[in-house]
Amino acid sequence: MKNLFHRWKMLYFLTVASCLSLAGRAHADRPAFSLGLGFEVASGRYGTGTTADSVYLPVTFAVYPTQRLGFSVEIPYVYQSSSAVNTTVFMGGSRMAGMQKQPAAMTGSPMGGGTPGSGMSDTSGTTGSTSTATSGRPNESHGGVGDITAKVGYVLVPEGDLVPRVRPYLFVKIPTAERDHALGTGEFDEGFAVELSKQMGSWYSFAEAGYTFQGASPLLPLKDYLSYSAGAGYVFGERFLPMFVLKGSEAPVEGAGDLLEMRLKLKYLATSQTGIEGYVAKGVTRSSPDYGSGLAIFYDF
Repeated sequence: MKNLFHRWKMLYFLTVASCLSLAGRAHADRPAFSLGLGFEVASGRYGTGTTADSVYLPVTFAVYPTQRLGFSVEIPYVYQSSSAVNTTVFMGGSRMAGMQKQPAAMTGSPMGGGTPGSGMSDTSGTTGSTSTATSGRPNESHGGVGDITAKVGYVLVPEGDLVPRVRPYLFVKIPTAERDHALGTGEFDEGFAVELSKQMGSWYSFAEAGYTFQGASPLLPLKDYLSYSAGAGYVFGERFLPMFVLKGSEAPVEGAGDLLEMRLKLKYLATSQTGIEGYVAKGVTRSSPDYGSGLAIFYDF
């Protein structure tokens, strides 16, 4: 088991190094690139008698061939303190958006707003959970590469004086995580979402709704589900954006409860190309984590 753990860890760090190498070779006359590195933690009982702590470290590499079109791939490393609870059923894929998620006043990104990112975004991604039987003892901790998620998004309607920016996107989750250790469901997922965002003066707001089609698992009673999120914030000095965010979804597993959490988030534009964001979260419903927090750094090339 230790050898397997080290192999997965090595693959994760090799991926990080590869992304940095690719991004470093990007030039101004080529499509714009973006690299994101994140760190998220969550803890909760999720309606069970077991406290589960989880860590999520996503690496996201994105490319924007045009002002409206964007592609991204997210490769996460995940850790769980207990395999009795699967905290990754609704984790990853669309949890992070980089600088491109900043309002127009805070970014020079080619996308000028939310893009298909990964990790810590406020778009269709809330840490979900379900109690599940796994091979091994419930108190065993496990870590490894999580499910890889690929996304494509397109700005259908650019932001206008009165019209919000409309960006639909499609995504697919590839089951690369170990299902037997509750690091993933072992099934392909597909889905779509539509994001609206608008800036009025220094005020910035967004809303999103999406739907995920989950595969059939022999271990988990997975079901398709609707997810949503909305938030608002105020830009200070064109560099700081504190926001209040609500995120939720229907239960991703039969018999589980719906998910809902509140987040306080701070986005900071360190340079014209570097963005930093962090958040603290509090779960509202029983199936959500009790507490969570995260930090991410993004760089546009």
